[in-house]
Amino acid sequence: MLHTVKRYSLLLAGVVLVAIGLIFVIIPGPSLIFIVLGLTCLSLFSPKCRSLLKYAQTLSKKSAVWIDRQLLLRRLSK
Repeated sequence: MLHTVKRYSLLLAGVVLVAIGLIFVIIPGPSLIFIVLGLTCLSLFSPKCRSLLKYAQTLSKKSAVWIDRQLLLRRLSK
């Protein structure tokens, strides 16, 4: 019984976090954080969510590298 409650609680938390993240896509807010946290919870249950989480992590890494490069180029051009 307790295992089932934990499982459904984690599933519900994942769905709520992804929903909040999608709302923050429309209005300004930390959407990526909520979406990644929600996908992390949901990845325990679904291989599709696991692949979406890996894609989000790869995209986050690429964007962080791009931003770092842009900031470095801006600093060097001054």
